[in-house]
Amino acid sequence: MVTFESLGIEEGLLQSLQQIGFQTPTPIQEQAIPVLLQGTKDFIGLAQTGTGKTAAFGLPLLQLIDRSFPAPQALIICPTRELCLQIANDLQSFRQKNASIGVTAVYGGTAISQQIREIKRGTHIVVATPGRLIDLIERKAINLEDIHYVVLDEADEMLNMGFKDDIEFILKETPNRQSTWLFSATMPKEIRQVSKRYMENPFEITVGKANSANTNIAHQYYQTQHINRYETLKRIIDFNPGMYGIVFTRTKADAQQITEQLIREGYDIEALHGDLTQAQRDKVMARFREKSLELLIATDVAARGIDVQGITHVINYELPDDTEVYTHRSGRTGRAGLSGISISIVTPKEVYRLRQIEKLINTKFNKIDIPSGKDVCRKQFFHFIDKMLKADISHGEYEAYVPVLEEKFENISKEEVLQRVAALEFDRFLKYYENSVDLNLRNDRGGDDRKGARAQERGGRGGRASGSGQYQRLFVNLGTKDGFYKASFLQFILDMSRLSKDNLGRIDMKEMNSWVEVDTASARIMIKALDGKNYRGRRIRMNDAESGGGRRK
Repeated sequence: MVTFESLGIEEGLLQSLQQIGFQTPTPIQEQAIPVLLQGTKDFIGLAQTGTGKTAAFGLPLLQLIDRSFPAPQALIICPTRELCLQIANDLQSFRQKNASIGVTAVYGGTAISQQIREIKRGTHIVVATPGRLIDLIERKAINLEDIHYVVLDEADEMLNMGFKDDIEFILKETPNRQSTWLFSATMPKEIRQVSKRYMENPFEITVGKANSANTNIAHQYYQTQHINRYETLKRIIDFNPGMYGIVFTRTKADAQQITEQLIREGYDIEALHGDLTQAQRDKVMARFREKSLELLIATDVAARGIDVQGITHVINYELPDDTEVYTHRSGRTGRAGLSGISISIVTPKEVYRLRQIEKLINTKFNKIDIPSGKDVCRKQFFHFIDKMLKADISHGEYEAYVPVLEEKFENISKEEVLQRVAALEFDRFLKYYENSVDLNLRNDRGGDDRKGARAQERGGRGGRASGSGQYQRLFVNLGTKDGFYKASFLQFILDMSRLSKDNLGRIDMKEMNSWVEVDTASARIMIKALDGKNYRGRRIRMNDAESGGGRRK
């Protein structure tokens, strides 16, 4: 059996590991630690997030440091403030029995003067985000001449965030390093280029297949029309009471809009996106770590570096444009040996991208039916009953209230008591879901999702079925000749009609005319808003494509 002791970790660190409950090395730790303890080899470790990379490089660093020399000897560069703090805290835990080793975190969003003072007091290991470290270098507030070991953690994330030039600048500022250790979940060509330029015959290991999915994560998807995406999200949340997770959106506008809608409907959530100040971000993350929030609604950039234990679900409100981003999203759950679920809400147009992701991570996604309103109410009811039966009544003077309760319920049967309890707890759910519709896409002729998706994409003349009704196809006499491209045309018709993009389906633009799919309930609003108005001296004509004016010639 492999142990940390057999890997060569010294006694003081072994005692610290025992205190924090580290017993058996993970695969990345098992393969990396003996190599890194040599201190002279460049190293590349490819492994998914949550596999124990911090201990894999952190323990060797703590053992290699010369404690008698109070100058920075090791530099760990990572993409975000959150990851920077997490790594520093982990190193503090590992070095409990070697408290003389100094660890300093430097990152943006907080006073640089305090960080400068900590460095001047003497430290051995600096954990830094690229921007703040370069600021310190340019101020001559840190001396990197004695840096022997440089660690690039989450290297692919740093390149995704545009830090390539920063990383190369920092590596040039550490001319006396003995080894460079690079850890990444994926190996894009930019990282390979950096490794060839700044590393010499690196020892490379891969834990699991490159880009492969964490086997502790179940990958599921729900298929629906775009207009039903938000309602599908609500169903998923309601069907999973006790969920503790992150919902990923592609834009900060979507993150804010979804958050505001869910808060209005009584959910304990917050948004995490680029418009938040650092103080606001810290407050949100503190509430999430304390589990005061059940969900975070986050953009990819804002969520980078988040490492919170116990996340049960990741929900992709929309699939990411870059298929590799999916790996990072799903890696927020299923960490430290725990299981997790990654859920994607997929429209017909996104099925092809889903198949691409399946190939990339070599994992099949399971299609799950969107639960009905009755399914949601049933699940919530049984969750409440289980929670009630597990309630701890050993603390508190509940006995004093029993006689009063017995008197109050003297003429009420047990069945009626249960019904009243259910009514109090579930009245909101029952009312909300009593007339709920089926949000699933149905392919009556059978076949796989790809055939169904192609059928949905082709649609038909006039209306096209959505999960809760019909799309109505509208004709408008505006096209690319009027100076529009699809995005600007979309913004124009939304501004004119004050509808949401969730109300729209497919847009087909030609030189002189366009066809717009609008959910049936909003079609009249769209026509009223545009038909008869003027655009650059032209009178806009909009009507039902089947009324004659919109037929293709």
